Amino acid sequence: MKTATIEIEEKVDELLVCLEADVRHIQESLSNLNELRSLVIKRDDTALEKLLENIRAESSRYADHESARQSMRKELADILCCSFEQMTLSALKAYLPQAQREQVARVQRQLKALTKELKKEHLRTTLLLSECARFNSLLLRSIFDLGQTGAVYYNSNGAARRQMDTAFMNLQL
Repeated sequence: MKTATIEIEEKVDELLVCLEADVRHIQESLSNLNELRSLVIKRDDTALEKLLENIRAESSRYADHESARQSMRKELADILCCSFEQMTLSALKAYLPQAQREQVARVQRQLKALTKELKKEHLRTTLLLSECARFNSLLLRSIFDLGQTGAVYYNSNGAARRQMDTAFMNLQL
């Protein structure tokens, strides 16, 4: 029994290190979302491309971290003779000594708060990008439909006629 307890405590220590990395990752994601919104508003395309490339690279590196965390979760589930789905931080706390239980609870609270904040920031970013797309669509429609407003004019006889003159523009890149 003592060897199982020691093994559980060692795995939980590894898990706590992994969860601290998750906390840092979420904080970095929050920072990236703020910077993304800022760069979109500033229309800084080069910095935006660099940021997106960094996000892609970090995402692929984080996949390895995610699989390591799931592996630890599986090992803890096997040690505690429960299913993988039942092995949550809340369930794990019941098997831990007080000191580790408090550490797990602290990290769990931190992750919940950061996740809630990340959802909020993600929504804000989504709304900003949605509004940018809507505005760009309206702008393009107004540029290319200039002169074809669909306005109907009436002459002195009362006959309706559409505006036929169209605007020309020189688009040079």
